[in-house]
Amino acid sequence: MMLALLLAAATPGPREIPFDTTARAGLPAAAASFTAHGATHRCTGVRLADLAARAGLPAGEALRGEALRLLVVAEAKDGYRIAFTLAELDPSLGNKGVIVADRCDGAALPAAEGPLRLVVPGEARAARSLRGLTALRVVTLP
Repeated sequence: MMLALLLAAATPGPREIPFDTTARAGLPAAAASFTAHGATHRCTGVRLADLAARAGLPAGEALRGEALRLLVVAEAKDGYRIAFTLAELDPSLGNKGVIVADRCDGAALPAAEGPLRLVVPGEARAARSLRGLTALRVVTLP
């Protein structure tokens, strides 16, 4: 509920983080696992933090002050949306290890789940491991 209120209060005009093939090219490969409905899945892709840094968002020592108000909102093709603070994604702060995955369990994602998904390792529920990724938007909390 609190996150929904914060998202509603976020300033208008979010910018996008590119995550197409070109944006992902050359970034270090990453792997992460998540468990949903009793099954554990191992996925590969690139770190969301690396995509954010490539898009020019603050990282490391530059992630302080006003930059700590930045959220990354991920949207799926079914309308599902979730959010992360930029701080929780950054390896020097939260180090959440979220990846934008194009393969899980050694195969390309099925059409219903892909072509890309977010994988959020270490969470008790896979509610933020979003499938069918369509947008990554950056918003600033007021």
